[in-house]
Amino acid sequence: MEQPTIAEDVLTIDRPSAMAAAEMLPDGLVTANSDGRITFLNHRARQILGSWADGLVGRHLRDGIPLETRNGDSWWDVTDPWRGLQIRTGHREKLLQLPDGRELLVTARYLRKDQAGPLGAIFLGLRDAEARRRAEQDHAALISTIAHELRSPLTGVKGFSSTLLRRWAQFGEEQRLTMLRAIDGDADRLTRLITDLLDVSRIDAGKLRIHEVPLPIRETFTRHVDRLAANGHDASDFTVTVEPGAEEVYADADRLDQVLANLIENALRHGEGHVELSATPHDDDGTPGIVIGVRDDGPGIPEEKRRVVFGRFWHGQSGSGTGLGLYIVRGIVEAHGGWADIGDSPGGGAMVRVFLPSEPV
Repeated sequence: MEQPTIAEDVLTIDRPSAMAAAEMLPDGLVTANSDGRITFLNHRARQILGSWADGLVGRHLRDGIPLETRNGDSWWDVTDPWRGLQIRTGHREKLLQLPDGRELLVTARYLRKDQAGPLGAIFLGLRDAEARRRAEQDHAALISTIAHELRSPLTGVKGFSSTLLRRWAQFGEEQRLTMLRAIDGDADRLTRLITDLLDVSRIDAGKLRIHEVPLPIRETFTRHVDRLAANGHDASDFTVTVEPGAEEVYADADRLDQVLANLIENALRHGEGHVELSATPHDDDGTPGIVIGVRDDGPGIPEEKRRVVFGRFWHGQSGSGTGLGLYIVRGIVEAHGGWADIGDSPGGGAMVRVFLPSEPV
């Protein structure tokens, strides 16, 4: 006996079972027959469509779900599944909207009796566009934040370089050196901001690459303290402690420097001036490694806010910076097979800890 095809009517084959399965889908599902008359929509589709879902069954798709492009054109006129090419099987996910401006992510599937036969049924997959809209807002906020942070060093570079070009002979050697150092410092800041922006994109895409080698941790700590001392900080404001068994870590040298630079900068921004750097041996479920701790002497992070400090755009009480430092730290550390957390420093303030393996993972 010849079995009916799903294209003839998707719900004629064991209709109760098909409807029950459709109700379990996490996305909205709308089906229509070959004439475009709506035959079924599941509960999730009703939730997504809201008031548009009232009395839809039996209505034509054009009238019942009048989808539009961002230009306000009718999506049904653009696609025309009834009179268009008969080899089309549907459309990939598109961002469309209803006349009231509500945005939906829509996927279409055209079911045919054979490869180039007449249209038998239409499936519409519906998703709420809220998640994508939030992602777009995050990207817009990221661009806005970076643009704002770039403006200050660019202004410094432009101002000092223009002044030197126009009035070189009027300045003494020490004045020239001062302005050149300012330009150099602003250029370094620009480089860090651009690196942060690129790293955020790589972390989001899961494409952050690392090249692990054995690294001496004390020398790494000392190099950062020396750099900060050369930039005007008092070397006595930094304490370095490396416990036996924590002398070496297996990590990407540049990425480890980036992690430490972000953690130290964060500690200086939120503390009172003293920073402690420590390394202790640690076994994480059979994976040997070290825990690097960076402590400040500030007010600390309230426990209820610690779950968000490693997210994008987190700012402490100072409200300064891009808010990307700890997000990048966590991304780099997790790319090494480690983890990051935050807690109270024994002497007051906050302590950020990161675990890194001491051998290849």
